[in-house]
Amino acid sequence: MANVTQAIQVEHHPSAERLKELDVWIWGIWTKEVSTFPWEFDIKETCYFLEGDVLVTPEGGKPVQIGKGDLVKFAAGVKCTWEVRQAVKKHYFFG
Repeated sequence: MANVTQAIQVEHHPSAERLKELDVWIWGIWTKEVSTFPWEFDIKETCYFLEGDVLVTPEGGKPVQIGKGDLVKFAAGVKCTWEVRQAVKKHYFFG
């Protein structure tokens, strides 16, 4: 499993240049209604939140709040619980 302190990295409100550099706008889109569920990241995922409010708690770690305008990296092997408090819409990329 990934080191808990490096498991989830959040960049709040990255610049338009940064998003363009990553080609965020061509990534897939994922949506999820208000819910709570366990999740495991088999491979590294980078995502950019267009909408939503989520509390992600990695196994053995502290909760991380993620929301609209956040660029987030989840390490491969992260086991966590997602508490979607406001419906999510995000771009995502694996690898």
